Amino acid sequence: MSSNIKKEYNLKIKLIKKYNESYFDHNKSIVSDASYDILKKEILELENKYNFLNSKYSPSKYVGFKPSKNFHKSPHRVPMLSLGNAFSEEDLLNFEKKISNFLSLNGKEIYYSAEPKIDGISASLTYKKGKFFKGLSRGDGKEGEDITSNLLTIEDIPKKILSKDFPEEIDIRGEVFIKNDDFKNLNVKFANPRNAASGSLRQKNSEETKKIPLNFIAYTFGYERGLMVNNQFEYLKKLTEWGFKTNPLNKLISGVKNLLNNYNQIEKKRINLDFDIDGVVYKVNDFAMQKRLGSVANAPRWAIAHKFSSNKAISQILDIEIQIGRTGALTPVAKIKPINIGGVLVSNATLHNEDEINRKDIRIGDTVVVERAGDVIPHILSVDKQKRLKNSKKFIFPKNCPSCGSETIKEFNKITKKVDAVRRCSSEGYYCNKMSVEKLKHFVSKEAFNIDGFGKKIVENFWKLKLIKYPQDIFNLDFSKIKNLDGWGKLSVQNLKYSIDQKKIISLERFIYSLGIRHIGLENAKLLSKHFVSFSKFKNLTKQIDYEDLLNIDGIGDTQVSSIKIFFSNEANQIVLNELEKVLLIKDAIKNSNNGLLKNKTFLVTGKLNGISRAEVKSLIEEHSGKTVSSVSKKLNFLIIGEKPTKKKIDDAKKLKIKVIDQVKFLKMLNKSS
Repeated sequence: MSSNIKKEYNLKIKLIKKYNESYFDHNKSIVSDASYDILKKEILELENKYNFLNSKYSPSKYVGFKPSKNFHKSPHRVPMLSLGNAFSEEDLLNFEKKISNFLSLNGKEIYYSAEPKIDGISASLTYKKGKFFKGLSRGDGKEGEDITSNLLTIEDIPKKILSKDFPEEIDIRGEVFIKNDDFKNLNVKFANPRNAASGSLRQKNSEETKKIPLNFIAYTFGYERGLMVNNQFEYLKKLTEWGFKTNPLNKLISGVKNLLNNYNQIEKKRINLDFDIDGVVYKVNDFAMQKRLGSVANAPRWAIAHKFSSNKAISQILDIEIQIGRTGALTPVAKIKPINIGGVLVSNATLHNEDEINRKDIRIGDTVVVERAGDVIPHILSVDKQKRLKNSKKFIFPKNCPSCGSETIKEFNKITKKVDAVRRCSSEGYYCNKMSVEKLKHFVSKEAFNIDGFGKKIVENFWKLKLIKYPQDIFNLDFSKIKNLDGWGKLSVQNLKYSIDQKKIISLERFIYSLGIRHIGLENAKLLSKHFVSFSKFKNLTKQIDYEDLLNIDGIGDTQVSSIKIFFSNEANQIVLNELEKVLLIKDAIKNSNNGLLKNKTFLVTGKLNGISRAEVKSLIEEHSGKTVSSVSKKLNFLIIGEKPTKKKIDDAKKLKIKVIDQVKFLKMLNKSS
């Protein structure tokens, strides 16, 4: 029992260590704030429950990550502590109750400095006799990186303070950040402003840092000698007098109900702020009380961070654009005022379809609640109609395709006996430019041809330059033209040519899937490949009797047969098939053995695998007589985990005592090396 608990605990510690290293040392968030907070909470709960659990990397002892080797290390004279988190009214009531009990206040009112929590990079600035002397990053909380030269480039940081009441010596702490508007104008490859600020602060060359519009807001202090203030709110006022910027939304508040009201008001104001905030920090205002309360492990008893819901935020719709997919589906997308949701800067949200827009009466200019749950595409949850503009107009969905001008239609679904919610371009084949581009993206996707280095952006770029129009053009590229393009050179062109040549041999099932025939996914493509066996039989599918014969395949119905019929009736598609036959070797379907290495074994994959797609893994499993399932249940034998696996699946597998293996162990089962 204890060994299983320790194993679970060590796995969680390993994960949080990995997340901290990525976040603090590589300026990259590989997990959402919500997932990180849940993991942190789980570790602390395990430690409280089982006193034999202990690790130096526990969030109860450790803050951030060890300083980088690129910078000189320097100790903090007073540790930079992390904060406990609150997510509900109950958490706040418990926080206040603990303070009251610890100080024996007997119901006496407690005043808090409520300060919006900026999502940036913590820094500590040492001043001696009014002069900026040294600047450190948070590091691991005990020692940080000396980033003085980079901090000196920030205009918000006063270099010399002449005020007579300024302390003789003090470490002023605050947050370095980039405004959202400035981030949009930066030509840097970062997921969000926080990562961009971190990357900029940790450059070796301060001249490069100077080019980045970094800002600094001060909010607390570490070591001090000669500070003549008695409370936090008075200290914040002094900071502005001394020339520092402080958060304009800081407030002095008492009572949990008032804290909640202020929290809700600030959450609504997030849309109008030009910097990211992810919650509100509450600090007991009185310094004497703070000193009495002290801290536990690496967090003060006198402060807590009230986090915003990590998957929801309020924004404004700037425009509504119509995107056209490879099957002709018209998808409305809201272009919204960029907002940080769970550590990701979101500027687009799907509106799903015409019916959704009409049902919620979504309009350009509306103030809306945007939701982003896990890896699901952000969508509009609701509209605040009280904030609707007076000149607002109902959004009219296009009756003609914005790309090719063809009529848009809503098809009647014979199964549901209803008209589809999705409106589609009635064009077929490659006559609609937008559909063509999306078909090409699908053609090179991981589950299809999976051409290394030939992603969506390359497809779009080559399309604009008229280097490709049809799938066969990919295998007949003029590489002499590509070599002269920006960002391309002799080596990158050679690599691309090699990648394309490697994919000229493909299985029939992956080839059928690559064509992007509507309603024909990987599973159906597999069924069709087993039915036809060879490409020549598939290509010569023209007779009515052949189509009727497809209905005998278990898993293929009228909908799929109708789509296949439409595909083959199109002249452009026939030309594509003929041209691809000239440049490809399409392998016949192989009948799977019933006595393979994985006979009577079931598998499920979670997370990203290295150098192999899920489709390929699935194919390998079936090739060796194994089966794949879609969820964790008693029927599952092995859960294969890659990078960023779904935590719930791992937990469920452990509860059911299902074997959890990685990619290496899976390949060993097939006598293959990784």
